[in-house]
Amino acid sequence: MSTSADNRADDPPLSPRIFKGSDLPPLVTDKPPHVLIAGAGLAGLFLGIFLERAGIPYEIFERSAQIKALGSVICLGPNILPAFEQLGLYEELMSFSKPALRNTFYTEDLKVIGNTETLPSTSEAVGYERILFARPELYNLLHRQIPPHKIHMSKKVLSFQQNHEGVMLRFSDNTTIHGDILVGADGAHSSIRQHLYKILDKEGRLPKSDTKGMKKGYIALVGTTDALDPDKYPGVMEEDSKCYNVIGDNNTPYTWVTFTVPGNRICWNVVVQLGLTDIADDQFRSSDWVPQQNQKMMNSIRHFKTHYGTMGDLFDATPIERVSKVYFEDMLFETWNYGRTVLIGDAAHKLLPSSGAGAVNAMQDSVILANHLYDIKPTSFENIKRALSEYNGERFSAVKDQYPQSHISAKILFGHTFTERVLRHIVFRWLPKSMQLKQLIKDTAYRPQANFLPQAPKRGTMETVSQNPSKRNYKEREEEEKEVTATAL
Repeated sequence: MSTSADNRADDPPLSPRIFKGSDLPPLVTDKPPHVLIAGAGLAGLFLGIFLERAGIPYEIFERSAQIKALGSVICLGPNILPAFEQLGLYEELMSFSKPALRNTFYTEDLKVIGNTETLPSTSEAVGYERILFARPELYNLLHRQIPPHKIHMSKKVLSFQQNHEGVMLRFSDNTTIHGDILVGADGAHSSIRQHLYKILDKEGRLPKSDTKGMKKGYIALVGTTDALDPDKYPGVMEEDSKCYNVIGDNNTPYTWVTFTVPGNRICWNVVVQLGLTDIADDQFRSSDWVPQQNQKMMNSIRHFKTHYGTMGDLFDATPIERVSKVYFEDMLFETWNYGRTVLIGDAAHKLLPSSGAGAVNAMQDSVILANHLYDIKPTSFENIKRALSEYNGERFSAVKDQYPQSHISAKILFGHTFTERVLRHIVFRWLPKSMQLKQLIKDTAYRPQANFLPQAPKRGTMETVSQNPSKRNYKEREEEEKEVTATAL
């Protein structure tokens, strides 16, 4: 790894003295910028893959000793699948996925409340199915695309400094790394964001809204079983994912969800709304996130009914070390970039996972940021700042539009107050299918891809949102045409 004591011979480090206030003119080079990515989550890994394809040097730094994929299941759809197809990863992604064609909602006595179903006409219009799979499968796929020497584990960021000549990261092991751009992809509690905001706050540049903490409305236990006996669990053998959502009554403010995934396994979530039950609030206050604490909550809900027996049956088929406790938090930060630093994924916006928007938006950030980093030529401080600002401008409005939708989806799926139950009744009993289809087409029209790579083939009959072309490619083609014309004369 390149550090202040061990750097690449062809890419000499920036001297630490420059961070004390250098008056030297900004550096300008034809080399692509060296990108430092803090965080090896979905956003960081996906960005690394695109930078690899773009020929942009990068390194990824992860604070953990190993990547651990929290959560049980991920749902992806048309908004991001074209990018996987563009990278040549679509077929492998589909190999460990199942289509989510029908989502059925039940009372705790397993009486049907309503359902959402993908009709053949809808699939024809949209072009892609929504797919479900166990979260660790995706992390493994993305992680394998990163050359081993470009990802560094157990690298906890303590601080960073930046100026017009570069950015320097300092780690807890007393090493440093210099680069041109710093990407904070280190999650909801991003150390990059926290350090950046401290700097901006001291300078009086931080909006008041960015000083507030994230909202915590729900807590969840999530897990994935071992392979199950198909004679006892016949649903696991079917080609499409069986998605069952059970919503507790007034005395049971829980929602428990099961999904079948390849490998004869079942992913499960148990979500409880905070403020309505003592055991959930006790879990929320507990700082001891260990298997014993998770087991305590699991013991209290073993009797919940499912289509596979009880939740206890699924718990018994799930190794306790594979059970995670997660908060459903939300926050849309206003400040995403400053100088050479930029935030992506949960570090910039934490959406409730009810609609699957969190993972999708994190990876969309990576696609769009990669496009703007590719357009940086020559590499200069001004061009870097412009690229990061343009990324912010392109992505912020898209995320802002989805932010309230994630709240509404959470109320429908996990809400247990009187008004939330009324809202759920209206959606399932009174909302016309035509309106649902119209909203679906609107929601799936935005499908960003890397504009410096060949585009994935168009799927579906619906119109999609047009994408901005690469400024760099346009400029280079324009220069080539001028050279050809000059030669002909």
